[in-house]
Parts: sequence; structure tokens; C-alpha cells
Amino acid sequence: MPEFNQAVYVISVAAELAGVHPQTLRIYERKGLLRPARTGGGSRRYSDADIAQLQRIQELTNEGLNLAGVTRVLELEWKVARLEAELSRTRSEAAETVADTHRQYRRDLVPVQQAAVVLYRDGKRRRT
Repeated sequence: MPEFNQAVYVISVAAELAGVHPQTLRIYERKGLLRPARTGGGSRRYSDADIAQLQRIQELTNEGLNLAGVTRVLELEWKVARLEAELSRTRSEAAETVADTHRQYRRDLVPVQQAAVVLYRDGKRRRT
């Protein structure tokens, strides 16, 4: 089975899998919505990731967006995914830093021996 990003499908198969005409794929490529891989001879090859992208484009156009709107939505979705990944990494790093700090506190603690408790009342010292 090919990897998700491995370009294996010719344009006719990719179009059929995505439910669009091959010419639509060429238009999407010209508009920058899709960047299929190319063989040495220049033939387009599509991956499962490209097919998923095509399906997302179809969803958005079926909802009434034009290709400029689709481009903007895809850019924003990519940006959100990148920021969520960055936030996740930052949270993990912060949690590790807090854990390291807590481990350091535990090493710095020194046991205290309690000899006696001294109470002060009315200016007088009493031992208990």
C-alpha cells in the first residue's frame, strides 16, 4: 500500500477518485490549489493526500465558495493546523519544565527535625 503522500495516481484515476473531471484538476493546479508531483517526463502523479485535498475543495465549492474563497479557507486551515501543533509542542515543553522544576524543589528540600514546639502567649514562652 502506498504512503499517504506518495504520488501514484495518474490524472484520470485521481479525477475519478475525487469525483471530478480531469480538466478540473488542471484548473485547480493553475489556481495553486493543488500541486501534484511530476514524473521525469512531466506527467502528473497524485497521492492520497492530493485526493483528500481535492475532496476538501469539492466540499467547499459545494457549499458555495468560489476558488478564491476556497484558497483562503485552505490557507487558514493550514495555518490553524500549524498553530495547533505549535501550541501542543509548547504545552508539552511547559509541562516538562514544570516537572523538572518540581523535581529540583524536591532535591532542595532538607528534612527538619522537630525538637519542640514553642508557644508564645501574653509575652511568655511555654514549651509543649
